[in-house]
Amino acid sequence: MSNTPLLGLVDYGSGNLRSVQRAIEHSGADCIHVLNAADTVGCSALVVPGVGSFGDCARQLREAGLWEVIKGWIAEDRPYLGICLGYQLLFDSSEESPGVEGLGVLKGRVVHFPKEQSLKIPHMGWNQLHLRNPSDRLMTALGENPDFYFVHSYYPVPEDPSVITSTCSYGVDFAASVTKGNLSAVQFHPEKSQTIGLAMLRNFISSLKG
Repeated sequence: MSNTPLLGLVDYGSGNLRSVQRAIEHSGADCIHVLNAADTVGCSALVVPGVGSFGDCARQLREAGLWEVIKGWIAEDRPYLGICLGYQLLFDSSEESPGVEGLGVLKGRVVHFPKEQSLKIPHMGWNQLHLRNPSDRLMTALGENPDFYFVHSYYPVPEDPSVITSTCSYGVDFAASVTKGNLSAVQFHPEKSQTIGLAMLRNFISSLKG
């Protein structure tokens, strides 16, 4: 039997699905597209990527029958990695899509970068993380202040600061990554972050083998 973890990549039509799959496979895991609950059988972890709007993403997941699959998986504290919208959807709501409920797994909301600071929006490009927990399973051995690639106009504000494992500064300091139990999520794009992004994915994959 193979020792290689199988990661379930939640497939609801996200534009960055293929690049995330390539990055996962390059980092040492097998990958299967999850279209329904049956596809999660045998998976060591779920990965939820995402580009686009909070509301569209939530709608597409619900229409595909994947919303409850994700909620159930997280409720069982099984390994989960959220990327970009897969991070934002964990919260209660987003200013981007008023009236649309998030998964509510983490208390808090997603807000827009301050408009009065004349920031170029979206926040796009490489930026430095400030690690709050360098021994976090995603951040181990990545260096003191690793640089990752971001593309976003909104960011989550967790009510519980203890879940925040790193922050990033762009006009404001925001939570760039979180961990709670076996759940991990990041605002940046590891699949666009070259060597450091693959190193982070290898950390996540290694945590599944333990």
